[in-house]
Amino acid sequence: MAVPGNAPADLAATELFAVDAYATEFDARVAEIDEAGARIRLDRTAFYPGGGGQPYDLGTFETPAGALAVTAVRREAGAIWHTVEGDLPDPGAEVRGILDWTRRHQLMRTHTALHVLCGVIWNEYGTAVTGGNMEPLSARMDFEFDPLPEGFGETIERRVNEELAAARPIEVLFLPRETAVEDEDLIRTKVNMIPESVKEIRVVDIVGLDKQADGGTHVHSTKEVGRFRVLKTENKGKAFKRLRVEITD
Repeated sequence: MAVPGNAPADLAATELFAVDAYATEFDARVAEIDEAGARIRLDRTAFYPGGGGQPYDLGTFETPAGALAVTAVRREAGAIWHTVEGDLPDPGAEVRGILDWTRRHQLMRTHTALHVLCGVIWNEYGTAVTGGNMEPLSARMDFEFDPLPEGFGETIERRVNEELAAARPIEVLFLPRETAVEDEDLIRTKVNMIPESVKEIRVVDIVGLDKQADGGTHVHSTKEVGRFRVLKTENKGKAFKRLRVEITD
C-alpha cells in the first residue's frame, strides 16, 4: 500500500505500519531498553502494537548479539515497546526487524473483512457495530438488533462476499480532527471518542462502502480478503447480538 501523501511526517518515519501495511522488514536503532520487562523501544518500527480489536504483531529481530523472538508489542504513554526473548541489545545498537508476515497478512485480511461487514450491516439495516475482536482468519462482532432479522446470517454472508468480489480499493488517509468530526460516516464510528490530543485522524476508506477512523492494518483491495463465512449468530441479551465469522482462501 502506498504511503498516504498526507501522512504526518513524524508518523511516517517512526510507525511504518500506519503508512505501509506491506512493510515486512525494516532497519532501526535501539532507543531504550527495559531490562526488567525484557523489552526494547526502537526509533522506528513496522510492528503493530495492537488496538481496535486487532492483536499485536509477532516476529524476530536480528541484532549484533543474535536473533531475538518478538513475543509481544504494546504502546505505553505513546511509546511502542517490543517484548523479546534473548539477550537485550545495547542502546544505540542497530537491529533488523522481520515480521511474521503470514500471521500479519491473515490479520489484515480479517480486519478488512470486518470493515466490509460493518459497511454491509450499516447500509442494509442502519445498525452500527458495538464491539468486536479478531484473531488470524477468525473474529466476532457485536451489533444492536432486537430481534435479529430473519435469515440474517445467510443474507450477511452473501452480501459480504459480493462486496469482497467487487474488488473495492482500500485507501488510508489522514484528516484534520476538525474535518473528521464533521463527517457523518466517521461520527457513526465514534471518531469523537479519540483523545483530543490526536489532531490528525487516520481513516481507512473502503471506497464506496465503508469509512472508519482506524489505526490497524488492511489489504489493498477487498478481493485480497478471500471468502467470508458466518459460523453462527448468538443472542447475548436484549438488543445485543453476536456474529462469529471466519475467512477462508
